[in-house]
Amino acid sequence: MRVFVLLLFMIVNFSVNAQTTGYKVGDIASDFDLKNIDGKQVSLKNYTNAKGFIVIFTCNTCPYSIAYEDRIIALHNKYSALGFPVIAINPNDPNHPGESYVNMQERAKSKKFPFAYLMDPDHIFTKKYGANRTPHTFILSKGTNGNVVEYIGAIDSDTDNAKGGGDKFVELALNSLLQNKKPETTFTKAIGCTIKWKKTT
Repeated sequence: MRVFVLLLFMIVNFSVNAQTTGYKVGDIASDFDLKNIDGKQVSLKNYTNAKGFIVIFTCNTCPYSIAYEDRIIALHNKYSALGFPVIAINPNDPNHPGESYVNMQERAKSKKFPFAYLMDPDHIFTKKYGANRTPHTFILSKGTNGNVVEYIGAIDSDTDNAKGGGDKFVELALNSLLQNKKPETTFTKAIGCTIKWKKTT
């Protein structure tokens, strides 16, 4: 019985640790240097006039990501002019069906993405951020010490795309930041597809 309890504790402890990897609200996010669909390398430092960033881990094939594409475009169109551009990152193994660099280019062209769409083929920054779903959003604000993580989670609570229904978590957080206030809601559970990790040998 004592062995069973110990084993159960180890399993629960592992699960909690697995859910708490990556950045937390208030952490400083390190910059990245990732390949965009236009062939150029993109870093946060390239955005000299930005007040912050809407970093969204998304992909080509996840039904949730596809359902959110128009809303992600709308976020960029609204908030990039206010200093918070969208930067989308594909965290999936590029060898997974439909997730190659060429597929990314085709998807971006088809949807006319107005934002950078980067690939993270070795999951380096996906793991740093702690992204585990697509889509998974991280709002950063530029501070004196670097890019501060202000919000982590879902774009909104309308996973069924019910035309404006639900709580607009990202918009509310951004509106607070634009008023020099901290967001009231800083963390929500990201709902979406699991990330397609590279198989290790």
